Amino acid sequence: MHKNVTQQKFKFSSPLEWGEAACQSINETYFPGDLPPANRWHYHQGVYLYGMIKLWEQNQDRSLFEYIKGYADHLIDEHGNFIFNRSELDSIQAGDILFTLHQQTGDERYRKAADKLLSLFDTFNRTSEGGYWHKDRYPYQMWLDGLYMGGSFAMFYATYYGKSDLYDMVLKQERLLRKYTKDDQTGLYYHAWDESKATSWSDPVTGKAPEFWGRAIGWYIFALTDFLDLLPNDHAGRNEIHQALKDVISSVIKYQDLETGLWYQVVDKGHHKDNWLETSSSSLFVYAIAKSINKGYITSAYKETVLKGFDGLISKIYFNDNDQFVMPDICVGTGVGDYPHYIGRSKCENDLHGIGTFVLSCVEMSKLV
Repeated sequence: MHKNVTQQKFKFSSPLEWGEAACQSINETYFPGDLPPANRWHYHQGVYLYGMIKLWEQNQDRSLFEYIKGYADHLIDEHGNFIFNRSELDSIQAGDILFTLHQQTGDERYRKAADKLLSLFDTFNRTSEGGYWHKDRYPYQMWLDGLYMGGSFAMFYATYYGKSDLYDMVLKQERLLRKYTKDDQTGLYYHAWDESKATSWSDPVTGKAPEFWGRAIGWYIFALTDFLDLLPNDHAGRNEIHQALKDVISSVIKYQDLETGLWYQVVDKGHHKDNWLETSSSSLFVYAIAKSINKGYITSAYKETVLKGFDGLISKIYFNDNDQFVMPDICVGTGVGDYPHYIGRSKCENDLHGIGTFVLSCVEMSKLV
C-alpha cells in the first residue's frame, strides 16, 4: 500500500532532505549509465544530474559527485569522444555537467567533450533571422525549450572558457523567442513558433503554437535565471534579460492554482475540467521563483507564492513499499500540438524531468527558508 506523504508532511525537516530522498530513490534504482533512456547523452539525464550538482554543492555528499562523474565516464572515452544526436538542441543540455567535472578533476576529456558539443551550433539549421531550429526533423521551428537546452550550456562555456561572443549569440536566440512566442495579453509564452507556418498546429498568420505548455515556460524561466547568473555585470543585454524574467514570473503566478499551489499542464486553462496539475512545470516555477528571490532578481513579495507551490509539490509525493520517494503526475516528453494533445499526454512517476527539477527546487527552497 502506498504511503501518502500528506500524512507525513514532516517526514523531513528541510527542503534539502526532500531533495536527498529524491536522489536516493533514483540512484538506488539505476546505475549512472542506465539512467533512462539508458546509454544515451540527453537532457533527461542532464537535468537530473545538474540538479544533483546543485545538491552536492550544498551538502558536499561525495557520493553524489561520483554518481554524476559515473554517468559522464560511462559515455565519454579516454580521448573525449562520445556518441550523441547531432541534429537537435536537446543533446547539448547534458553538457552543463561537464564544466563542474572539468573544474573539480582537471580531466581534459570533459573540456574536449564540451568542445564537441559547442561545435554543433555551427552546424544547426536556422530561420531566416538566425534562430536555431529545435531539431532537424522540425524544420523552421523554434521551441521555447530550446533556449534552455542550448543556451545555458553556451553561457557556461562563455564563462568558464572565456568565449564571450557566445553571450550575444544566446541573447539573440532569446530575443527571437520573445518576439515570436510571447503573448502580450497574458504575458505567457507559447510552446513554439513555426516560421514556415506549415505545420498542423501553427497559426496561419503568426506561426505561433496554440497553447501555453507549462514545462516549456518553465525551461524558459530556468534559462533566464542562468543567464543572469552568468552574464557579466556590465553586459549590455543584462537589463533586458532581467526585465524579461520579472515580467514572465509576474505573469505565471497569476495562474497558480489557489487550492494546491501548483500549476496546470496547460497553464491558462485551469478552469477546464480535463486539465491537470503537472509536477515538473510546478517544480520549475518554484525553483526559478525561489532562486530569483534568493539572488535578488525579484522582490520577496513572491515568497508566499513559492512557499505554497513547494507545499503543493510535497503534498503530491508518496513513498512506495520500499520507502522510496515517488513523484507522480509528470508529463512525458511531448511535441507541439493543440489543447487535446497536451491534455492527452501520459503522466508518469519519477521521470527525470520531474525529479531533476524537484531537486533544484529543493536546493533553492533550502536557501529561502
